[in-house]
Amino acid sequence: MGGFFNKYVGNFRLQNSDYIVFVDESGDHSLDSLNPRYPIFVLSFCVFRKETYIREISPALGMLKVSLFGHDTIVLHEYEIRKKEGVFNKLSREKREELFEALNELMTNADFTLIPIVINKTALKKSGIDSPNVYHLAMQYGLELLYQYLSDRDQQDMKTHVIFEARGKSEDLALEVEFRRVCDYQNSNQKPLPFEIVIANKKTNSCGLQFADLAARPIGLSVLRPEQSNRAFGILESKLYEKLNFLKGPFTFAIKAKGPQVVLEA
Repeated sequence: MGGFFNKYVGNFRLQNSDYIVFVDESGDHSLDSLNPRYPIFVLSFCVFRKETYIREISPALGMLKVSLFGHDTIVLHEYEIRKKEGVFNKLSREKREELFEALNELMTNADFTLIPIVINKTALKKSGIDSPNVYHLAMQYGLELLYQYLSDRDQQDMKTHVIFEARGKSEDLALEVEFRRVCDYQNSNQKPLPFEIVIANKKTNSCGLQFADLAARPIGLSVLRPEQSNRAFGILESKLYEKLNFLKGPFTFAIKAKGPQVVLEA
């Protein structure tokens, strides 16, 4: 199999960047209804080197699933695990603990980078911006930081695919339009961004989308309640992009690499 991998790794490097990106969210992006217990929206950009993703990440997640469930068709969704829905409702306490331990070990050892964008919806609503789309705002800031990350690695001129989880026909169409607008010079750098959007259904069982999903809520909780014990974020913190800084504006921020900091006032 080594020759097979080497052949195709060489082929995709001729046309595309060495990286692949998966994006998922935590929280409701609507400004019409604010949950006082979770008044934020998180968009988690999970960046992998393709060779690492193919050779290490995907096989490891598949082995975890087969070991715990007997097959690899299970889609690991943070909300369903936390709420004990679907197949996760059938897990005994011991099996749930085994799942959490296995996921923690996998996340600890996996080589990837997180670029999270967190938006304080309460402050955004008070900011006076006319009818903002929270998801689209987070996506734009995430793409701009992603471009910086790839530029640091001399990949800024190579096409990079960014995979989002499908949310619905109208939402997906609006996202694609906004994505292409941002990539077509309409960003803070006023440069074309060499990204290609892919919108994938959760049922595709994408390993990368599951990583992005599992990371999003612990990041949000680390910002919302930084003093609360958060073992998952303790693992994820080492994966944060080292150049994360607060973004401009009173309502939008990213997590700093040395730990979560946030002002929840407008």
